[in-house]
Amino acid sequence: MKLRELRTPAALVELDVVARNCRRMGERVARLGAKLRPHVKTHKTVEAARLSVQGHFGGVTVSTLAEARALVDAGFRELVWAVPVALDKLSDVAALAARVESFGVLVDHPRTAAELAGAAKSLGVSLEVWLKVDCGYHRAGVDPKARESVELARALANSPGLRLRGVLTHAGHAYDARSLDELRAIARSERELTVAFAERLRGAGVPIADVSIGSTPTLSVADDLTGVTEVRPGNYVFFDAFQAALGSCTLADAAFSVLASVLGAHPARRELVLDAGALALSKDTGARHVDPRCGYGRVTELDGTLRPELELVSLSQEHGKVRVTGDVDWSRLAPGAKLRVIANHSCLAAAQFERYAVVRGDEVVDEWRPARGW
Repeated sequence: MKLRELRTPAALVELDVVARNCRRMGERVARLGAKLRPHVKTHKTVEAARLSVQGHFGGVTVSTLAEARALVDAGFRELVWAVPVALDKLSDVAALAARVESFGVLVDHPRTAAELAGAAKSLGVSLEVWLKVDCGYHRAGVDPKARESVELARALANSPGLRLRGVLTHAGHAYDARSLDELRAIARSERELTVAFAERLRGAGVPIADVSIGSTPTLSVADDLTGVTEVRPGNYVFFDAFQAALGSCTLADAAFSVLASVLGAHPARRELVLDAGALALSKDTGARHVDPRCGYGRVTELDGTLRPELELVSLSQEHGKVRVTGDVDWSRLAPGAKLRVIANHSCLAAAQFERYAVVRGDEVVDEWRPARGW
């Protein structure tokens, strides 16, 4: 099938770009002396996960139990669920842990630690845990400077049925960076703060085997991983318009896009209407702190040629409104014409689809089905 023959809206994945992105990140992390435990939350597929672990130890990071089950079914045996464990899912965690060599879960609260230890005892299993650390994002994780954080680490290390693997953080605030210099400073802080906390715990008699950090923006610019044992970037497999605005990549590295059809063309008001709305692209507003005119994605031709004069300025549930800011051939933009949109946030846009059309040039060469649900 040819790309233009797909019904729209359709999720497109450029196979060669995914392979290149995976190879580059793998080589970069190897040069910096760390293990790569790629996050699968962006693509949620077995196929991309296999590409991303090539040349590394094979461990992966997941954001949902649905992702974990799909990867375990496919043969992956070393996983970390990088969201603080929900107490209503402890039996699911135990069931998965029994099927693999390692299934690590995150803890950042004493009650969670106690409930997890109790579940391990009642179920007769040993569960691997990581202490989640807040390195500045202020979403989840313990304060590395607080005395209570050391006490929680000690409790995890001393709880029967729990095995404390290490400390783990995520510099999500890197997405707020306004320049490469600011991004590099966040990357340095992410490493330094987490490594220092691990040393503090070791000094307090708490064994810490691994220090895990990483996001795609910070790993794209980091030049020193001293003290870090593993990193967990994920978005780099697809990249997106947000990452390009930050400087983590170029638009040519964006492997995910949405194919859309023109529903309406209105030269008098200089607008197009596409059939890709919020349920195809999400309503992520993009890196407006860097590019106030970023819109809801970047519009391209079918071959990926950027159309900067076509600005995707608003989304409703099933409609995308495009403002036309320059001279165009309106006859080539009549209803039925097809365009592509590089999503602002590929993680959210990809999650809208039950299947991806995997393409090389204008040929559809495969279909990938992401794990759905939680």
